[in-house]
Amino acid sequence: MELERELDRELNPQQLEAVKYTEGPLIVFAGAGSGKTKVLTYRIAHLLKLGVSPFQIMAVTFTNRAATEMRERVQQLVGDGQANDVWVRTFHSMAVRILRREERYLSYDRNFLIYDSADQITVMKQCIAELRVDDRKFRPRGVLAEISSFKNELVTPKDYHGMARNVREETIADLYSLYQKKLLQHNAMDFDDLLVQTVELFRSEPLVLEHYQRRFQYIMVDEYQDTNHVQYVLVHQLAGDKRNLCVVGDDDQSIYGWRGADIRNILNFERDFPDVYVIKLEQNYRSTQCILAVANALISHNKGRKPKELWTSNDVGDPVSCYQALDEKDEARFVAAEISDLVEREEALYRDCAVFYRTHAQSRVIEEEFIRSGIPYRIYGGVRFYERKEIKDILAYLRLVANPADEVSLRRVINEPRRGIGDTTIARAEEFASSAGRSLAAVLEHPEEIPNLGNRAVNALKGFFQMINSWRKLDDAVSVAGLVERILGETGYLSALETQKTVEAETRIENLNEFLGVVQQYDSEGIGGTLVDFLEGLALVTDIDNYEPGEDAVVLMTIHGAKGMEFPMVFLTGLEEGLFPHVHSLEENEVEEERRLCYVAITRAKQKLYLSWAIRRFIYGNSEYKLPSRFFKEIPQEYLCPVVPDRFAGHGGHGDGSAVPSGGGQGDGSGVPATGSQAGHNAGHAIKESAAGEKEAAAVTAAPSQTSFQVGETVEHKKFGKGVVMETKTGPGGDMEIYVSFETAGFKHLLAKYAPIKKA
Repeated sequence: MELERELDRELNPQQLEAVKYTEGPLIVFAGAGSGKTKVLTYRIAHLLKLGVSPFQIMAVTFTNRAATEMRERVQQLVGDGQANDVWVRTFHSMAVRILRREERYLSYDRNFLIYDSADQITVMKQCIAELRVDDRKFRPRGVLAEISSFKNELVTPKDYHGMARNVREETIADLYSLYQKKLLQHNAMDFDDLLVQTVELFRSEPLVLEHYQRRFQYIMVDEYQDTNHVQYVLVHQLAGDKRNLCVVGDDDQSIYGWRGADIRNILNFERDFPDVYVIKLEQNYRSTQCILAVANALISHNKGRKPKELWTSNDVGDPVSCYQALDEKDEARFVAAEISDLVEREEALYRDCAVFYRTHAQSRVIEEEFIRSGIPYRIYGGVRFYERKEIKDILAYLRLVANPADEVSLRRVINEPRRGIGDTTIARAEEFASSAGRSLAAVLEHPEEIPNLGNRAVNALKGFFQMINSWRKLDDAVSVAGLVERILGETGYLSALETQKTVEAETRIENLNEFLGVVQQYDSEGIGGTLVDFLEGLALVTDIDNYEPGEDAVVLMTIHGAKGMEFPMVFLTGLEEGLFPHVHSLEENEVEEERRLCYVAITRAKQKLYLSWAIRRFIYGNSEYKLPSRFFKEIPQEYLCPVVPDRFAGHGGHGDGSAVPSGGGQGDGSGVPATGSQAGHNAGHAIKESAAGEKEAAAVTAAPSQTSFQVGETVEHKKFGKGVVMETKTGPGGDMEIYVSFETAGFKHLLAKYAPIKKA
């Protein structure tokens, strides 16, 4: 009865209906901020209270962070006893658990490793070299991306060989075949293999599939809009004839098409299960009414979606702030100044603020401005802690102890730190291994058999493998932390860094100490116990899983990385055509995904949302004039408030405080967020700030062909060349003054009546 009262108290009618509908297929269209995690956790608790065994319940999601949050919430509702027996896992960790349990049916040993992207590239480079393929035409990352798409569609190397239509595709098929062969030799799988191998296991062993279908009577899938084909097949395999499948998701937040996610999985669920029960969660508990109005207006332009309209009982909130920047540096200055003002006025802490961007390349100038401004920040999605060289090296030692067949790790550390085993030694060993039909690891472990190998190299190899084998014999006699300490000491890795006495070496030592702390915590908490479990956990972690909400620092991340998160203050930068929507996404169906991505970014904001774009941006080595994103035109102007950038002079504020700026609207339909006198006034302030001291009155000359100019027009000056009009205003004598950003001459203040300037 206590849980029933809590359900009635904590859930709205639609949420409660989703929790209590337990038999048969169910789809819950959960809008952004509508409490879907709460629904899933209460649904699990409700099933347990009905008497369902925790061993019969599985909940699958996409990130470790989401799985941990769900598991902890269930524990709070029903206690650790039952909650710990419910499978709340990511797709990949669920697959790993099944594969390790059923290893007798696999070609892999139970202690198989999971290769990350760097390991995959290493293997693919070996394949390209072995097949003597031109790596300029077949770049490792590109080939791996194609192979990943094949695996997502359950296309095997044999299948693709049969499908190949030209020499290029035949080459890809050959590389795919060799790549899979090498993974098997190394007793390793990549991320895609985890799911593919599980599907193939169920297809080839019906009794194994039947066991898991009986085991999991109730299956829930979170973020169903992000599933790809192999995940779709896996879910349907497990659901079987029982069909107690509950999927939760939002087609408006499907943003991973580039990595294989298929929005049709959620849109066609009602076709797959004609008797499905459909529930929509449209009440948003996160954002203000104004932010939701902007989000609803934007996403309504997508055709391929289920109609829904988010609403909230939250406050109306501030209008969405828009800023037209001169360039990316001006944009960064605006973001930094606004965050500083929010913190100084005690409206926010640094950790309340997040800056989103479409591409990683946009972060550099923002970071530089934050450093200058003394704003603490943490960037997500850059170089991950576990991808740093020193951490990869120690992990390679650990992986080699766990899996003797791991040739990638062997190659990485066999001469790290240097121990006299150079490239010549490895080349001779490879040649001998190839002629003898043996693995490189097997040959290196018996170096006396390798022809033309000097005594020094033989002794170095023997010493290396004696060290590795001594660690393997320890088995469970030493903790993982104890093993790491022995590796750092016995290899000489730590002492080699200490002797360098450089800042870089000190940083690496600090990172190794931090890693040792991670391992010690793992041992103390008894999370898994074994070395293989520890390595598996690290292999499945994502950068966003390391997000620490308690750290008082501004969060910088791509919009893709922001999925599933929320912040009181959100700055969405770079809203320009060719950047967002991205230039590679201008096909109509791909523009819809870009629009969904923008929708996701907007709906992360709880209290304040800022949108910005730059008239000129230097990115990827080029400086380009930009047009504002088409998404601005799709948002009703009454919800937008152009920012008057006199805040740089220490004033702050948004003009007269009205939601609709004076002279706003779309004007000529160009898509400029704010046009007319107000926009010109705004841009003018920014020009005066960022180009202080650069104003230049033109010499009196013959009158040009016209004296009337519009903001955003391209013009040409006899001396300064081409530029864009940034501001127009009437001067004291009634003459038009214009501020122009020239491609080469920078920003100039001109009198239109006398300047030798004309429309380009």
